[in-house]
Amino acid sequence: MIVWINGTFGAGKSSTARELVDLIPNSTLYDPEVTGGGLRGLLPAKRLAEVEDYQDLPIWRRLVVDTAAALLAEVGGVLVVPMTLLRQEYRDEIFGGLAARRIDVRHVLLAPEETILRERIDGRAEYGDPEVDARVREWCHEHLPPYRAALDWLAADAYTLDTSALTVAEAARAVADAVRGGDIAPCGIVQTPEPTGETLAAGVLLFDEQDRFLLVDPTYKPGWEFPGGVVEPGEAPARAGMREVAEEIGLELEAVPRLLLVDWERPQPPGYGGLRLLFDGGTLRTADTERLRLPGAELRGWRFVTEEEAAELLPPVRYRRLRWALRARERGTVLNLEAGVPVG
Repeated sequence: MIVWINGTFGAGKSSTARELVDLIPNSTLYDPEVTGGGLRGLLPAKRLAEVEDYQDLPIWRRLVVDTAAALLAEVGGVLVVPMTLLRQEYRDEIFGGLAARRIDVRHVLLAPEETILRERIDGRAEYGDPEVDARVREWCHEHLPPYRAALDWLAADAYTLDTSALTVAEAARAVADAVRGGDIAPCGIVQTPEPTGETLAAGVLLFDEQDRFLLVDPTYKPGWEFPGGVVEPGEAPARAGMREVAEEIGLELEAVPRLLLVDWERPQPPGYGGLRLLFDGGTLRTADTERLRLPGAELRGWRFVTEEEAAELLPPVRYRRLRWALRARERGTVLNLEAGVPVG
């Protein structure tokens, strides 16, 4: 299990987390700041200069998941993680990656009143260098507007603790009591386990009356996707696509969808690759689109898009697959692809 201590800069996450490991038996502290610091010694300066915050680096988000999972495998018990996450898509990606490893995340938000928070920020002097401390205080104040903007989804997602009148020790005790008492529910983001070999996946293209097609936005990985998922053992691929459509967006397809293409995705460690099938699920009537629903834990949104619009939403490998699927639909044929390129 992970107890993730969230909150804006200056909310007292790190100090609360240090107290918390003394209150929760068999717990270990993991500060993702250490991972960010390590990247400064690993990545070229040019790459680091492209972002303002190491959270914007995909490698940081991936390493946070991998490091947390490796630590739990090594020491077991509970991992206490103090880290500010104000961008919902980053929270989704990291918590989704942890869910894929069957690691429960208990999300806690430390939320003192802003006047109290500003007073605490102004009182920070932890580096012994007036110039450095002044820059840190300025940094904390600059992140208050993004924090306020994120409060809606944070409050809905996390166990919120008002620490305005609490000392660090009292805040840690309140979190520990909430964990032990079961007051903090596991985060609802889910994801299928990471594969241990090549996989077979089925996606379904669904069209509206303007011939646009449906894309969904998963909470557990970056980039938009077609409705669909991994084919389970003993399951027919087309039926798997139908099942995923029903599970993801609440639509029961009346007819078995027609195959458009088979694409072999080459292994790219740590991914194993495998076969990716795309099916034509046909045209949805207006009444059908009005019945679309999303399971909040898995999908953030959906939209009908044109081929041109999809280029801005889909990762390159999925966009290449999409383009050839649309050509196959136009020609009434089935295409065989290898790594996104037709063969045969």
